[in-house]
Amino acid sequence: EEQSSEEEDVTTKKSLTLKQKLEKIGISSNTKPGTYSRLRCHQCGGGESEEKSLSVFITADGSTALWNCFRAKCGANGNVKASGNGRVLPGKVSPHVETSKTKRRITEESIGLEPLGEELIAYFAERMISAETLRRNSVMQTPGDEVAIAFAYKRNGELVSCKYRDINKRFWQEKETEKVLYGLDDIKGATDIIIVEGEIDKLSMEEAGFRNCVSVPDGAPCKVSDKDLPPEDEDKKYKYLWNCKEYLDKASRIILATDADQPGQALAEELARRLGKERCWRVKWPRKNNADVCKDANEVLMHLGSHALRKVIDQAELYPIRGLFTFRDFFDEIDAYYHCSMGYELGVSTGWRGLDDFYK
Repeated sequence: EEQSSEEEDVTTKKSLTLKQKLEKIGISSNTKPGTYSRLRCHQCGGGESEEKSLSVFITADGSTALWNCFRAKCGANGNVKASGNGRVLPGKVSPHVETSKTKRRITEESIGLEPLGEELIAYFAERMISAETLRRNSVMQTPGDEVAIAFAYKRNGELVSCKYRDINKRFWQEKETEKVLYGLDDIKGATDIIIVEGEIDKLSMEEAGFRNCVSVPDGAPCKVSDKDLPPEDEDKKYKYLWNCKEYLDKASRIILATDADQPGQALAEELARRLGKERCWRVKWPRKNNADVCKDANEVLMHLGSHALRKVIDQAELYPIRGLFTFRDFFDEIDAYYHCSMGYELGVSTGWRGLDDFYK
């Protein structure tokens, strides 16, 4: 029994030595002798999905630790011995990748945010956004003379990122922070959600009574990609969708209320491709005057009021499936043709000028 106890002590000491050596490499493991554990790889970070792809094994006698990352794009593996150096193979991913994937922890204090001043509150008031809505969404500002609006991106009430906008409409975000949808906590458990293209549009939807709304963090692409959808770990432009997958998966209806311009429509298509067109709906933005169509949610709120914005959402239509159309899809073109407003509707003369006027 004394010998058995001594052997256990030796094994324990070896295990502690292995743990210290693993930590120097970057592997934090509490694996017991004779067992396996799954961890996030110290080198590749588990990819964009941060999967636990690293397998760590400690031999029963506690003398050796072995590890291997099963991600095809990494493959880091090696071993260390309680006495000796062992072997370490870095795999396909450079060691600096782990650092780049480490998310910064930020707070309102650490990045120097302060409550909105009267000037910015007035700016939002001109856009029909109330101070109450601003407070609820933790919209703040940067300190100093060159003030910028700060949109707080939160998950479970904690600040995970922040996006800024200055008076010249320049945008930037906190580096090395998690990419998520703006207003993420507002769609937790929601079966119906609205996705818009900008933070102010999300605030506008709230003024119309819709809190179940989020905004994309990065704006819209110039056009729809002609390539196949990339795998999750390569879909960097839309990483925020994968980071919020657990929220989006609960939704049975997703209303895409992106901007009316070409990039906005391209964004809607890219979102629908990833979220599934069968559960996506789209909006039709109303005219703000005889010549122009409202570009986004905030323009509808400013020019037509909250009731008009509610109507836009209430009248959302199923997202079109390629090859299937209704006459409503061509209403604007038919209306423009009827009123001869596009310049090519004159057709061929009947030969009687007086009669031509009745056909125009």
